[in-house]
Amino acid sequence: MISKDDLISSADLALRTLGRCAHAARPMPRPPAATDDSGLSPEERRLAGALMRVNHVGEVCAQALYAAQALTARTPELRAQMAAAGREETDHLAWIERRLGELGDRPSLLNPLWYAGAFAIGLAAGRAGDRVSLGFVVETERQVEAHLASHLQRLPAGDAASRAVVAQMKDDETRHADQALAAGGAPMPAPVRWLMKAAARVMTRTAHVI
Repeated sequence: MISKDDLISSADLALRTLGRCAHAARPMPRPPAATDDSGLSPEERRLAGALMRVNHVGEVCAQALYAAQALTARTPELRAQMAAAGREETDHLAWIERRLGELGDRPSLLNPLWYAGAFAIGLAAGRAGDRVSLGFVVETERQVEAHLASHLQRLPAGDAASRAVVAQMKDDETRHADQALAAGGAPMPAPVRWLMKAAARVMTRTAHVI
């Protein structure tokens, strides 16, 4: 049963996420050699900002998904696993917010909509049972991993700072998927996987500009 304290904590997380008050527990990844953005052309800077804005939306959704799935977890162990993964996603959120500021860009204007939609999906996945909830994490993180790999190819070659952040995020998402699979995640049916991919395409294309 969801307690009043759980609901208050969830509401607090939503406000901190949407209020851009995320704080990272880990240092922000940086490239091995000291670099700056002076070599980026205006076009490259705009592209990097758009791609990192899309990644920021993904992390806003991750906050909502993990929070909702933690609320509906049937066991303390799964709740702890969801909460731990969510804390690492908070690191990602804080890193991207900082990087967007360095690039002179902004988050998506539709973040409240993305958060609400992801929270509803997370509740549905959680209420379907722990194995389904874990399987949803596996499929989500595998898709995010592929998405981040594509961004590593698309980011300007000179944007080593963004690349360092995205590379660490990709490693973390891979680990989250592996952990959920090892905990007993059930494979998602093909129609569900297709629907998830379609929804992700709509989100990423919209967030690229808005």
